[in-house]
Amino acid sequence: MEGRVIRVGIVGVHPELGWAGMAHIPALAQLPEYRVTVVSHHQLETARAAASKYGIAHAVATTEELVAHPEVDLVLITVKVTRHRELIEAALGSGKAVLCEWPLALDLEEAIAMRDLAKAKGIYAAIGLQTRAAPAVNYVRALIEAGQVGRVVSSTLIGSGIIWGNSMPQAHAHTLNPANGANMISVTFGHSIDAVLYTLGGQFVDLVAKTATIRKTTRIDETGEDVPMSVPDQMAISGLLDNGAFVNVHFRGGLSAASNFHWEINGAEGDIVVTSPVAYTGIGGFKVHMARHGEALRELAIPDTHTHGFAEGLTQSIAIAYRRLASDLRDGTRLAPTFDDAVQLHRLVEQVLHAGKKAP
Repeated sequence: MEGRVIRVGIVGVHPELGWAGMAHIPALAQLPEYRVTVVSHHQLETARAAASKYGIAHAVATTEELVAHPEVDLVLITVKVTRHRELIEAALGSGKAVLCEWPLALDLEEAIAMRDLAKAKGIYAAIGLQTRAAPAVNYVRALIEAGQVGRVVSSTLIGSGIIWGNSMPQAHAHTLNPANGANMISVTFGHSIDAVLYTLGGQFVDLVAKTATIRKTTRIDETGEDVPMSVPDQMAISGLLDNGAFVNVHFRGGLSAASNFHWEINGAEGDIVVTSPVAYTGIGGFKVHMARHGEALRELAIPDTHTHGFAEGLTQSIAIAYRRLASDLRDGTRLAPTFDDAVQLHRLVEQVLHAGKKAP
């Protein structure tokens, strides 16, 4: 793909619903490195409506048609986790590079199988951990690397799950079934802890974890029906990283009137605080504060070198992530997270789930 536009085929695009239309297509529209050429949906008329809305040349009804299309270089998968494996296998079978949204798989075993398949075929496979591209995350990472707070001693994150609270939209009801692979620990915590570990430059070598389902039911917004809360709505971990930092994380379902994303990094020579009102590191609204010892906290403006000219909002970190991916595909760099990173994160998620279920 060196030097030419990367042609993208997107699986499962709807003209009114879904993450692809909300975030990926608007992000890709900002980047001359890409062109979305084909969309699919199991109902051809829906695919055609999406193609018409977004100005995309081709609409097809099956994944097989999309991955075999001569105008597709990169297959983007943003549908439910339960379909990821079949779609990834189809794309890799056609020799196409893949970008799959996180979570990659239903469990660690499935994630390893997909990673190994991509490696065996020698095909580039990226995972949508776009929080690594968030400007605030990279700015804080740069501050730490520059020694602005000295050696990191500890870090504490309090986050909200956004959903899995007292009520949720019908569109997210599938996340209440543990078999579907999308829950507060795999999704909201997963994206956030990936950003934390990326920023701190370490991985857990030892941790303790606890999960709990405190709410026994949640209400579906559209119907008022109370349904069982069959996944955890509380989780906490404490552990030591391989670089010597101690990390604490608590995530709780729903939203809080107090703080939905509060992340402290405590160094030997100072402290950093990162906050966001939206409880999820990929959406925006970040504030970064820092103080060296003896100083008061002060807000820091995130430099343009980390925003790359993209406006703050839903598509910002996704657009930056796509720019990194383009560099990998065209120039052979290794800037975007791959299936190797996905397996590592799945291993941590599974460890948390397993530890959290142990009897006291």
